Amino acid sequence: MLSRVLLSLSLVPALALAVCQPDGQDAYKVRLSIKTALGANAYEWNESEQFLFRATLAFAMRKYTGQETFNVSSVIVCNETQRVSFWFVVTNPNDTATLIPKNAVEEAIRLSRNRINSAFLLSDKTLQFLGIPPTLAPPSQPSLPVWLIVFGVVMGIVTTGILALIISGFIQRKKKDIEDEDEEEKQERIMENGILCETLEGKEGVNNGAYSHDEDRLTQL
Repeated sequence: MLSRVLLSLSLVPALALAVCQPDGQDAYKVRLSIKTALGANAYEWNESEQFLFRATLAFAMRKYTGQETFNVSSVIVCNETQRVSFWFVVTNPNDTATLIPKNAVEEAIRLSRNRINSAFLLSDKTLQFLGIPPTLAPPSQPSLPVWLIVFGVVMGIVTTGILALIISGFIQRKKKDIEDEDEEEKQERIMENGILCETLEGKEGVNNGAYSHDEDRLTQL
């Protein structure tokens, strides 16, 4: 009895290696860049971390298929390297010799990609499932509707134009008032009783002939 148990235990790794083959039809390669992502806070990849990976994959398959028959044993890992890369396959819980098709595994991973990344504190760039495109972030939605933004811009331009016209008109009117005041001061300075003062100032005067003889007579006396 003991020999049978030991034999079955020895066959499990061999069967796993036979099912999980690099570049296999239903196999995926995973590459983790833990030090690149976490720097000084990077953790060591070990058997416990691998167990967590297999558990998250089993969770993803349960969520995608709606079946609770997937377990950690359903995810088989092989060809693991020290630079933290490896291959894995997912077996059918009802028939461990049958692999889950690659497209189904891909859809399950895409559905739970954020949960898988969060489990290892990584992102799509540092936890890569080679052959599965990164999850696209949803497009950001503006806090205000587009039409309201456009309306605000148009109203701003119109308001600026109106203010420019008002200021320009005020400046022109102020300038005209100053010119009118200067003209009035000039007219008041050069006009007196309808005679140009500047004209009179520029001449010696006019002699009246009626008084010229009287001046000569008085001179003689």
